[in-house]
Amino acid sequence: MVRARSVVKAARRPEVRLSVLEAYAGGELEPDGDYDGLEFRDEDFVGQDGGGARFMDCALTGCALDETRLRRARFLDCVLTGIRGVGTHLAEATLRDVELVDARLGGVRLHGAVLERVLVRGGKIDYLNLREARLRDVVFEDCVLVEPDFGGARLERVAFVGCALKGADLTGVTLVDVDLREAASVEIARGVDRLSGAVISAAQLMDLAPVLAGEMGIRVEG
Repeated sequence: MVRARSVVKAARRPEVRLSVLEAYAGGELEPDGDYDGLEFRDEDFVGQDGGGARFMDCALTGCALDETRLRRARFLDCVLTGIRGVGTHLAEATLRDVELVDARLGGVRLHGAVLERVLVRGGKIDYLNLREARLRDVVFEDCVLVEPDFGGARLERVAFVGCALKGADLTGVTLVDVDLREAASVEIARGVDRLSGAVISAAQLMDLAPVLAGEMGIRVEG
């Protein structure tokens, strides 16, 4: 479970360099829409359907995404700042070379999604559903994840830096080069037996000892 520092492969962070963007003209999102080089600022997309849409070289700032349907949408080379919403539907979406900054989200459905070279920095995400998702080169930095569900997901080169991980579900997860050492806190509700492939600090091992003992059927008294 505890691996040498030199063995762990570091996650590659996205390098998003947006050029001059054109302001979004407004209107509702369109299913299978094609959005290229646009700036979406303070847009209200509540309840809209943008399933299958492609966002490339875009910036979304301060947008409302409550119950927005973005199933199988693709976000490529994008920066999302200060977005907020409850129940945003991003199942089977693709996020590649994306920065998600200071998000305030709850109940986000990202099951079956593919995240590659993604930085999640700041903000708070409650009840994040990443079941059966694939994460590669993803960094969670200085954010709060409340009861995230990684059930059946594959995480490869994923790092938690200054991140508070509360009540995580790791049931059936596969971890490869997952670095938890710099997390602000690590609380695992289920699936502690799936930590093989992760690296933790000695202090974190002590914090997780009661959960590990329970998983192994060890009674600790006195």
